[in-house]
Amino acid sequence: MLGCIFASSIALAEPSLIVIFPETNYQTSSEKIFFLGTAPPDGQVLINSKPITRSKAGHFSPSFPLQLGENLFTVRRQNQELKIKVIRLNTSRELPQGVAFAKDSLTPAVEIARLPGELICFSAIAPPNANVSVTLANQTIALSPQPQQAQLPNNLAALTGQNQPHAQSSVGDYKGCTTVATAADLGKPQFQLTLNGKTITQPGTGKIQILSRAELPVSEVTVESGVARTGPSTDYSRLTPLPKGTRATVTGREGEWLRLDYGAWINSQETRILPGAIPPQTIIRSVGYRQLPGATEIVFPLQVPVPVSVQQSEQAIALTLYNTTAQTDIIRLDADPLISRLDWQQEAPEQVKYTFNLKKAQQWGYKLRYDGTTLVLALRHPPKIGNTRRRPLANLKIVLDPGHGGKESGASGPTGYLEKDVNLVVSKLLRDDLVKRGATVVMTREDDRELSLAERQAIISKEEPAIAISIHHNSLPDDGDAEKIKGFAAFWYQPQAHNLAMFLQNYVVKKLGKPSYGVFWDNLALTRPAAAPSVLLELGFMSNPDEFEQIVNPEEQKKMADAIAQGITEWFRSVK
Repeated sequence: MLGCIFASSIALAEPSLIVIFPETNYQTSSEKIFFLGTAPPDGQVLINSKPITRSKAGHFSPSFPLQLGENLFTVRRQNQELKIKVIRLNTSRELPQGVAFAKDSLTPAVEIARLPGELICFSAIAPPNANVSVTLANQTIALSPQPQQAQLPNNLAALTGQNQPHAQSSVGDYKGCTTVATAADLGKPQFQLTLNGKTITQPGTGKIQILSRAELPVSEVTVESGVARTGPSTDYSRLTPLPKGTRATVTGREGEWLRLDYGAWINSQETRILPGAIPPQTIIRSVGYRQLPGATEIVFPLQVPVPVSVQQSEQAIALTLYNTTAQTDIIRLDADPLISRLDWQQEAPEQVKYTFNLKKAQQWGYKLRYDGTTLVLALRHPPKIGNTRRRPLANLKIVLDPGHGGKESGASGPTGYLEKDVNLVVSKLLRDDLVKRGATVVMTREDDRELSLAERQAIISKEEPAIAISIHHNSLPDDGDAEKIKGFAAFWYQPQAHNLAMFLQNYVVKKLGKPSYGVFWDNLALTRPAAAPSVLLELGFMSNPDEFEQIVNPEEQKKMADAIAQGITEWFRSVK
């Protein structure tokens, strides 16, 4: 989950000392690293002459500090010795020597487009006490030294509890901004640096364009589900995906990313530009509905397909239409098994919000699509939950996803045993238990095959199960405390899956007496499907020597599968 450890093929013909991770010449930016491996339990294993702690079976995962550059380790047991070199990379910013800009420090680093009057900002890393400026068209913009600011760790730090910011020196960090009032192609900015009487000039790498408000391009989403984000890269958070056919005005560009008129960014590879199209605007009048077996479809007739967002909350699901003005006087909504009432309001100019108040808190999934210019929101009805003790899951379809497979081996344990294999073993045990309880179980894979994340998501969308469960086993990043960190964890993304994730986490931890690693909202491919409550379970840590012994124990695997099956059964009873 936090980072996959890949093992080479290892011959286990005779008892021996094995180090699965790190391999020699491994490179990392971490301040420490753990060693994952095993040896026969008798005798001592020493790393750089220090005895290390091992599990009953002989597995180990101690951590050691790293200095910058090369770190040499000798792993020894009796007459066997392994030498491993780990290289710690220097990630701190290095100031340039002499009269020069730091390599790749000039921004914007890609071509950008902005609206007239919008801020355009530049930055560079240069020696202290330099005079730095940028010339753009007929303007000269001074770049000033910046005060110190905090640096944030990456998102994975939230999983290790080490997500506090730390101060970063701003020495050599120069920034400045300007505006341009009229549309123009401004070309590349020219950066200038003067120090000790010497001056250099260097062009920026990205051209700058100011768009004409009267001639803004219009994009159309060409993929089934366009990924909308809060900013112009995959580092930024996801928003509600845009259905195929969605049209929006492009108000900015950064490299291959387009900024759309309602504020989201989308990769240009998922769109096409509609020549000559004017900015999409629509009115909405009537809103219709139709009941289907297992779902209620709400129909929004529009003049053009506009951007949309969906927000789930306690006993409600809200849909917002952008670039839309209401002319609504009448909405028909008869008695419905799911919806108690529909409310709407013009929240802002060209922004209409529809709120569906639901009869129960638990939601069962939704789908969003455009049929021509008509938006269709399909809300799934609650499944019919069985009443018998022998078959409490009768009438329920469940998708089970054994994580990884094929070349995607996932994490590795200290013996080289791969996560993909134990995921499949436990998933099959869980499948058999669920089938005995009456469920119809669909497996994303039943053997060691490679299956993309998109293919797994497509199975959930097509099958429309009552719930979807992805089975995984955990590991740690380089600087994780592999000897101590262990436990069961549940991950969710869509609000409709929160209750399921929380219930299963509490149930399994209590039932098996396992440590709790926690419940996490996480933007994972197998928690993102909106068609059904979808959770990902991490059953334990491959990187923890003691927990790994349980993970590979057939009796413990059966107990884990039984506990999850019982937890699923009890959860369905709780939401009935």
